Amino acid sequence: MESEANFEYLKYLTETSDKKAIVSELMTAYGKDVWNYAYSITHKRDQADDITQEVFIKVFRNLYTFRSESSVKTWLLAITRNMALDYRRSAFLRRVTLVGFLHTSAEQGKSTSGAEAQVMEKLAVGDMWNLVMKLPAKYREVLILYAHYQLSMKEMAEVLGVSEGTVKSRLFHARGKISKLKESKSRGSD
Repeated sequence: MESEANFEYLKYLTETSDKKAIVSELMTAYGKDVWNYAYSITHKRDQADDITQEVFIKVFRNLYTFRSESSVKTWLLAITRNMALDYRRSAFLRRVTLVGFLHTSAEQGKSTSGAEAQVMEKLAVGDMWNLVMKLPAKYREVLILYAHYQLSMKEMAEVLGVSEGTVKSRLFHARGKISKLKESKSRGSD
């Protein structure tokens, strides 16, 4: 997990700070996280691309509003979530509905284990993501923020705009729903 200390200087930004350089650093450090989170909400690559671009445009415009009340990552993921939800509510998306699908991207680094082990691992990860993506959005989001982004309960509450108790409840219910989906899937394959 990357260090927040790298962006400690954001607290002390002034009008003379090089905003382009700062946003470029943020894009390098968090661009993939922002895109992945946008994709997990929309299920569409082109929308995730658009949302990611809009997030960093918004960050550029509002860079001086960051007050370190949360981590940089939490701040960016909250902006991403709001942008994605706004995007989904737009009139265009209400008129045009497309069927999305989950396509797991190839891993950057390949392990040195055998080809069979790699295939089995990819299938297991793919199966789990398929189950996660079947969950209602409120449960899917909390699982992704917890498991993939490794946010704390407090950070998840900030990103989602709910209380920590609500996050804990959603996480509990999401795990239960995943267990039930796994059980029904295993019964179906027997």
